[in-house]
Amino acid sequence: MYRISELAEQVGLSRTTLLYYEKLGLIEGQRLDNGYRIYSDRDEQRVRLIQQLQAGGLTLKECKACLNAKVERQILLNRLQQLDEEIAKKQQSRQLLAALLGESGLKEWHESIDKIAPNAHLDWLIKQGFNEKEALRLKWLSKDMNEHEQYMTDFNHIFDGLDRLGPGTEAETLKALRKVPFSPQTLMEVGCGKGIATTVLAKNSFAMITAVDNDEPALERLTERLADAGLADRVTTQCASMTDLPFEAASFDVIWAEGSAYIMGVTNAMEQWRSLLTDGGVLVISDLVWQTKNPSADVQAFWQKEYPDMTTTAKRIEQAQAAGYQVLDTFTLSEAAWKAYFMPLQTRVDALKSEMQDSTALRDIEVELNIYRQSLDEFGYQMFILKNSRC
Repeated sequence: MYRISELAEQVGLSRTTLLYYEKLGLIEGQRLDNGYRIYSDRDEQRVRLIQQLQAGGLTLKECKACLNAKVERQILLNRLQQLDEEIAKKQQSRQLLAALLGESGLKEWHESIDKIAPNAHLDWLIKQGFNEKEALRLKWLSKDMNEHEQYMTDFNHIFDGLDRLGPGTEAETLKALRKVPFSPQTLMEVGCGKGIATTVLAKNSFAMITAVDNDEPALERLTERLADAGLADRVTTQCASMTDLPFEAASFDVIWAEGSAYIMGVTNAMEQWRSLLTDGGVLVISDLVWQTKNPSADVQAFWQKEYPDMTTTAKRIEQAQAAGYQVLDTFTLSEAAWKAYFMPLQTRVDALKSEMQDSTALRDIEVELNIYRQSLDEFGYQMFILKNSRC
């Protein structure tokens, strides 16, 4: 016979738990004349059996049913199904934690989270130490965060020495500038990179230009370019995030963004930057758009990963109007604009193949170049000249 404290010690439970068991009718203590409860070996064995049934996932109510009558098979089947579901969820949790620790890849996780919370995903990546451009490329290509440093090292090495990081020509920058219906006085270029468009804008306008990028080495190259052209006094550089520009409202009569608005999302860019424009000011952006209603499957799959927000010219016009702009003009960049980008890049890739045979970044860029060569009739860059028309 056991006092309750002795039984508790014997089975490794608390006195309170045993009293609760007794309240549920799982054990039956006998009260002595002196007020103490005593329990038998039967009670001890019932407690140990309950512990084993609980280890199988049964509730105390289900344990009582199993102790007092024939086991209902359906109870066990239901509990087994619940446990299988719980195990599957725990396994998913473990896989994510293992991936975050570098034991496996995060491809599927990045893809799934980007579908349900793209902006929060990008913000989170930036908090992990990636800059906007790196975080965006990681997000869209679903690279393993733990391999990201090497990936970006390779990526930046490939683009070393290449001034143009996207399609365009000086002629088409000038063409867009001429469609601005006034002579700009204050112009901000967002995502200026190494300054190819900046130089064209400075040479062909009287505007005081603020060139913004979050890549300090690119801004240094821009400063060299402007000094060589004798334009250093016309341009001020600013290392800043395009999502948090440090300027007062209505600071610029023109905002220029060739091939950069996609980084924060074109619709977000149009909405956020509009407050920085003067009334009647102009936003000039270029963006990748579909030029066919029925893209081939491989091209569609490629751009769905590279640029999920990609849409048609008509849809971008609709979005611009909804954001408070009047579309002054729009035109498609020429084939020469693409060649100006991908031909030097192809030359660079060819030169690096032997030393970067195992580089994932190099392979990704090769896939991109093949898409350009084979399917340029299905997509293209579109320039939009948009007037701030809503007060």
